[in-house]
Amino acid sequence: MVAQTTVVIATRDRADDLVRTLARLGELDVPVVVVDNGSSDDTVARVRRDFPDVEVIPLSHNEGALARNHGVRRAATPYVAFSDDDSWWPPGALPRAEDLFARHPRLGLIAARTIVEPGGGLDPVCVEMARSALGRDDDLPGPSVLGFVCCAAVVRRSAYLEVGGFHPVLFWPGEERLFSWDMAAAGWACCYVDDVVAHHQPSPSRPPSSWRRRVEMRNELLTTWLRRPPGVVVADTVALARRALGDRDAAAALVAALRRLPAALRHRKSLRADVERRVAIVG
Repeated sequence: MVAQTTVVIATRDRADDLVRTLARLGELDVPVVVVDNGSSDDTVARVRRDFPDVEVIPLSHNEGALARNHGVRRAATPYVAFSDDDSWWPPGALPRAEDLFARHPRLGLIAARTIVEPGGGLDPVCVEMARSALGRDDDLPGPSVLGFVCCAAVVRRSAYLEVGGFHPVLFWPGEERLFSWDMAAAGWACCYVDDVVAHHQPSPSRPPSSWRRRVEMRNELLTTWLRRPPGVVVADTVALARRALGDRDAAAALVAALRRLPAALRHRKSLRADVERRVAIVG
């Protein structure tokens, strides 16, 4: 049977996590593309030695979320499932997603139910997506969402390429929200589907929490600058500036966002009115 889904993994300096994930994905008999974000460890060599059937794309430097764009372009299947080096898809999950894509022509992305290991609990984000204020359209398999967790998402490759993939201004993290807005603007639906399942065992090798908080705030503001109406842009910018008066992380986020302001202005494109109304509903 010809594979319908390629798994794309972006990784950097987490070879031990990655090889464990690749061993699990080996049970699925699907193509896997690993995009290495300029790792300084032996990631590329280990994958090529231990997983000869896995395609490796070694990048010369860290491109953040854009690494996934390389993997999607390389894929030769109609669907692409994303994993991180610490997340994986169990048997049965991807065939279920393929069936849903085939039956729902405007479905562009499936946000899967995510089980957090080693405890087996449900990722709290899934509870939020299941209760999405956008509700559920009759021709879709789950609640509509305007955000998702990329390490537990499956996309229709043609839709992904149509909107250009993840955006160069954001780098990482929080890139999913802008992508889902652009999918909606192009007429594609993003849905949470409870019976498509992914597993995530967060790596112990992670950036400091303060760093992540800063870049998340930076990217939230950049996302607003890239797509929201001027009134929202001003309000969100002022809100972060006020927060920065007593919060070092917010101050660092604001400075970092301002450095990327010229790029954000070059890439700015307002959402359609109907999509903006939906974005405003979810906040």
